[in-house]
This record gives sequence, structure tokens and C-alpha cells, in this order.
Amino acid sequence: MNYPHLQVALDIQEAGRAVPIAQEAVAGGADWIEAGTPLIKSAGMDVVRRLREAFPTHEIIADMKIADTGTMEVEMAAKAGASIVCILADADDVVIQDAVRAARLYGVRLMADLINTHNPAERARELEALGIDIINAHVGIDQQMIGKNSLDTLAAIIGEVTVPVAVAGGLDATTAAQAVAAGASIVIVGGNIVRSDNVTVSAAAIRAAINDPSIVPPVKRSTEQEIRAIFSQVSAPNVTDAMHRTGAMHRIVSICGRVRMVGPAVTVQTFGGDWAKPVEAIDVAQEGEVIVINNSGDGSVAPWGELATLSAMNRKVAGIVIDGPVRDVDDIRAYGFPVFATGVVPNAGEPKGFGEIGASISCCGQAVKPGDWIVGDESGVVVVPCERAYEVARRALEVNKTEKRIREEIRRGATLASVTELLKWEKK
Repeated sequence: MNYPHLQVALDIQEAGRAVPIAQEAVAGGADWIEAGTPLIKSAGMDVVRRLREAFPTHEIIADMKIADTGTMEVEMAAKAGASIVCILADADDVVIQDAVRAARLYGVRLMADLINTHNPAERARELEALGIDIINAHVGIDQQMIGKNSLDTLAAIIGEVTVPVAVAGGLDATTAAQAVAAGASIVIVGGNIVRSDNVTVSAAAIRAAINDPSIVPPVKRSTEQEIRAIFSQVSAPNVTDAMHRTGAMHRIVSICGRVRMVGPAVTVQTFGGDWAKPVEAIDVAQEGEVIVINNSGDGSVAPWGELATLSAMNRKVAGIVIDGPVRDVDDIRAYGFPVFATGVVPNAGEPKGFGEIGASISCCGQAVKPGDWIVGDESGVVVVPCERAYEVARRALEVNKTEKRIREEIRRGATLASVTELLKWEKK
């Protein structure tokens, strides 16, 4: 085989979308086509048949993730048109051996997926001895969300086996280039191609990167920088979707309309419009943080106004969230600064100094701790627990990618119901 190969993983649910997306990916330089596990579970072997019919000269991979009945599942995939069948590396040796026999009988190759394997290097050597043709250094999507990296698995097995090594798991142009530089023969990319609004361009960018890894310099960011960068790309609805439709504040609106806000929370508890602690929090807050204020449900007196907003802007605070009203909204709107509140009222309270800064509070129906991430836009405000911020950010980005691709298909004339095969998935 000539290397490196770009394998596009069709990790979608709808069979009708598989061939068009694959065609766009091939136009961008993908040369192996994978019927992903979600697609096979949704559509069965028929989707493998469709791919083989549409791409008679390409490698078609059936990502079966075989754990048992090795012969039966290899036979199913081979007869449907797959040329490579995926088996779990952690399957029992008896399953591996029987799958290898079936693969030889039906003239296909076996790719072993190292997902969740305790000792990748040791298991890779065992798999090669058992007759596996390709080893896949794969970190699954749920593991990616908490920061696990397929390049670490790749590094553990390169040099341990002589068979070709593939790598999969959240790869983009940068990490695909790094994978090839580290010795990968096959680069498997799913979401960053198939969920793109321009599949061909995305595939071409990754194809160029794996052909010449030097064109994509690595990007080094801290975890906080990465969290902020991702949350800045996605919407508040994307974030709630990533948390199974939770985390959204109630009754909150953007005072300045179409603004965006992202940052860790500085929490403030105050009472009845007492603006001392909210204003003092401006001096406590660091650049890029969001001040979150609980006004104890008092809608008659505002603990925040234009002068406080100007002070926060000077401190480069990312935004303000108030469980209560705000005043001076004409001036605040002129600034275009992210201020979110439950209402508007001209009354101001007195700076008595009641309350505290840095305590856990409740704001518009959501618990907020210091350091929790706050994401706000015109749709509302979402609270992300700080201990889950990286995971939720990564999941929100996947939601955003999926929506981009669906949006593009709707622009081409489809409807939302047809793209998502809505009738098929209605509860019976």
C-alpha cells in the first residue's frame, strides 16, 4: 500500500446522507471510506452495499467493532462489500482467531481497534501474532471529551509492530500532520470532515497536511485557553445540547441584543439592589471573567448601571449576569457590552455592603460556583460546572459541527425532517 492514506469515517446515523458526504470527501482527497459504527447500527449492512456500489475501486471499511461471533460478522461485512472489517482489540483471542480465519476465507483484511485497551503496546504485538492486518490507535469520542489523546496511543505502539498502524480520534489538520510525522500509515478522520459545511475543502486541508506535515505548525494552548477558544466558537444552545439540555438560566435576557460572553464566574451575593458588593467585584474580577450577581429576586431595585458597566469594561471583564434588573440601559446599549439581566428598572439601591463575593450562589435557577464557566449570547446564558468545562466545550463543538453540516444540506434543498430521518426515529 502507498502511504499515508486518509480514511473518512462516516459516523452519522442516516444512510441517505452517507454516499453524498463520501463523494465530497473523496473529491477532497479521502481514499478509504468507512461505514462508521453508528451508521452500521442504524442502517445495517445495506449501507455497506451502497458504499461499495458507489465506490467500486475504493477500500470500504466496515467498523463493526466485533466483540463476539467473529466469523458471522466478518462474513456479513465481506459479503456486503467491505474490504476491511474492524474488530475490537480487547475481544477474546478465540474471537480474534476465528475472525482472522473468516477474513482469509472471504478475502478481506482485519483492522483491530485499540479503544479502551489497557496496554496498547503489548496487545498490538499479540494482535499482529494472531494475524491482524492493521492496528488502529483509537481514542473514542467520549474519552476525547475529557482530554485523552489518540497520539499518545499511537506513540505507544509505533515500532512495536510491523503491520500498518492507523490512528483515529478527533483528528484535525494539525493532529493528522502530527500523526503522520509520528509514523501513522492511515489517518482516520470523522467529525472534522463529515460534519463540515464544506466537506471537500475540509478533506483537502487534512489531505494536504498528511501529505506534507510541515505545512501545519502545532498550536500550543493551555487548557483554559482551549476552553475559552472553543466556547467562543459555539452558541449557548450548543452548550445546553452538550449537557443534555441543562444549565440554562431562566428569565434572563441580553440587554444589548446580539453580544457574546464567555468566561469563568466571579460570584456575588447581594440583597435588594445593594450595589456595594457588585461594584467591589469589579476590582476582584480578572480580565476575561464574568461577574454573576444574585440580587435575591428583588425586581424593583437595580444593583447595576452604566457607571459600573464602564468600570467593568476598563477592567476587561467579559460580561455581567444579574438575577435582577439593570438600569441606564440606553447608555449600556451604546457600549454594546454583554450585560444580561431579568429586567429593567430606573431605581438604584444604597451601597450598604451586605452580601459577599466568591460564595456559591443561585442565579436565575442555576447553581453557580466561583470558576464555573459562563456562556452567553442572545439566546440566553448557560452555566457549565468548572470540573466539566473541557468536556462540555468539546461536546458543544461536536454539536456545532453537526448543525453546520445539516444547515448546509438544508440550504441545498433538504428539509430538517428529511435530513434527520425524523419519522424513522419517532417513538412507537
